[in-house]
Amino acid sequence: MIAVTGATGNVGRPLVRALAEAGEQVTAVSRKAAEVPTGVRSQQADLTEPESLRPALRGASALFLLTPPDVMARGGIGAVMDVVREAGVRRVVLLSSQGVGTSRHPSDLEDAVRRSGLDWTMLRPGAFDSNALQWADAIRTRRTVEAPFGDVALPAVDPADIAAVAAVALRERGHEGGVYTLTGPEPVSPRRQAAAIGDALGEPVRFVELTRAEARDRMLGYMPEPVVEATLDVLGVPSADEQRVSPDVERLLGRPPRTFADWAARSVAAFK
Repeated sequence: MIAVTGATGNVGRPLVRALAEAGEQVTAVSRKAAEVPTGVRSQQADLTEPESLRPALRGASALFLLTPPDVMARGGIGAVMDVVREAGVRRVVLLSSQGVGTSRHPSDLEDAVRRSGLDWTMLRPGAFDSNALQWADAIRTRRTVEAPFGDVALPAVDPADIAAVAAVALRERGHEGGVYTLTGPEPVSPRRQAAAIGDALGEPVRFVELTRAEARDRMLGYMPEPVVEATLDVLGVPSADEQRVSPDVERLLGRPPRTFADWAARSVAAFK
């Protein structure tokens, strides 16, 4: 049995589907009740209340661990890892962040998983293609994207590729102790992302570049200030490592990562 936390999200949903299609027994774990593929067990749990996770882990030998931000805000991941270990789980695949490797983000989550005594694999994606969904309303209503740093490019990764790599790490041996940086096939700027969405729609999408200050003011409405500043630093002045295309997706999947244009074509309904 493989348990998948965050089972309703951009990574968890395709991961549950991929595992089920591969014939694995799967428990889809989420805070709210969710529709799941036929044959998949659905279980509600909240990682901020670690004891609620025990029923979801019954019979599980492997766990895909996606932790919401409020888990750390409420005292960290140690209690979650205690429950995971006591439940008999032997392998954990953690959805971490490229920012841990580039020292942009703290390593607390990875450290707790490493200390657990379980077999572990770390997945470190950079920016997600699906971050473009934040523009969906403006594209639907005004065919406009407003974003800072219009021509600064990052190799954002398709969440479906993250899910495919996670499925490999969960199902196959040989990934114990692996740390994989996950990116798309090429750096793509916000301006080019807007154009790709326009191509998928068959209509032009106008790009309006925000100043850093304008973007900061908007982001402070839903993100803490330190996170806003760190995010803007990555978007505006990325390091060479943050702009570098990683070979890990292709190495693990045997094919190149999907392009942003691929993601936009599959997700075009969100922008209509």
